[in-house]
Amino acid sequence: MQRSRRPLAPLSPSDLEWFALRYVERYATTRGKLSDYLRRKIRERGWGGETPPDVVALAQRMADLGYVDDRAFAESRAGAMGRRGLGARRVIQALHFDGIEAEDAEAVAPIIEENTAASAIAFARRKRIGPYAREVADRPQQEKQVAAMMRAGHAPALVWKIVKMMPGDDPEALLEAG
Repeated sequence: MQRSRRPLAPLSPSDLEWFALRYVERYATTRGKLSDYLRRKIRERGWGGETPPDVVALAQRMADLGYVDDRAFAESRAGAMGRRGLGARRVIQALHFDGIEAEDAEAVAPIIEENTAASAIAFARRKRIGPYAREVADRPQQEKQVAAMMRAGHAPALVWKIVKMMPGDDPEALLEAG
């Protein structure tokens, strides 16, 4: 025999604030992601308040209280993605998807650009491309490697330099030159 579940009560303003506090205590987030989460909760449960909910204002209040910091989130996320070997284009797309506004993205852009060559080398090391390969790749294999690095968000000129390097070459020369 299957029990029928009672529908959950619509959210009140205090419930919405509780959900916001729970979310920011559990996850590093942005105002945009927090707003999206709160909208989803309202869609799932409904709204029982007298006036329409202002999730953007609630997210801004959480930022004013210091629970949400878009710039710190962007710096952390950009650093982590760079260490994983993802290029500037992918990092910028991810920040945009996370709801980072243009002002905060511009503040993080120099950090991203500064680590371009290092993140490309990290990707090459992880995927055994160019100087990290066991043997010299033939042209079709090089094209696959270039495609993988381009999908990771790296610039074509830098990608071809890395892919054309011989196994055992010093990739740190790219860091010094670039």
